[in-house]
Amino acid sequence: MMHSIFDIDNSSSRILGLDLGERRIGVAVSDLLGWTAQGVTTIDRKKTSDWMSELDRLMKEYQVTSIVVGLPKNMNGTIGPRGEACIQAAEELRERYQIPVDLWDERLSTSAVEKTLISADVSRKKRKQVVDQAAATWILQGYMDAKRG
Repeated sequence: MMHSIFDIDNSSSRILGLDLGERRIGVAVSDLLGWTAQGVTTIDRKKTSDWMSELDRLMKEYQVTSIVVGLPKNMNGTIGPRGEACIQAAEELRERYQIPVDLWDERLSTSAVEKTLISADVSRKKRKQVVDQAAATWILQGYMDAKRG
């Protein structure tokens, strides 16, 4: 199913960051200037049968003009089954929205976020609720920082 990007105001552009997990999808969005990333939501794939519909809503709400998908690589730089699934999902997103979709190396993002949340004394239950969203924020922020260079 092909979607056009939804009457975007080209004077502003937001980037959507995704941490695509098997069970949950962390979602972050940039500010209008592309300086900071903030967590928006976590989509639970078990509770949401069509996560793309939820993404459609977020794309429209935030007037997203590009997407960054975290690419989980093995520590030696190779791409395993999870990475292959993310590459496939990125291609589907490109076709669905007809906007740029970049892949960004997310090695250690989830573990870095976990360590940060633990050091901030966030409870295990609360960490589980926010870790995917925080990982998406980490991915998007890293991508934007590198682009600014």
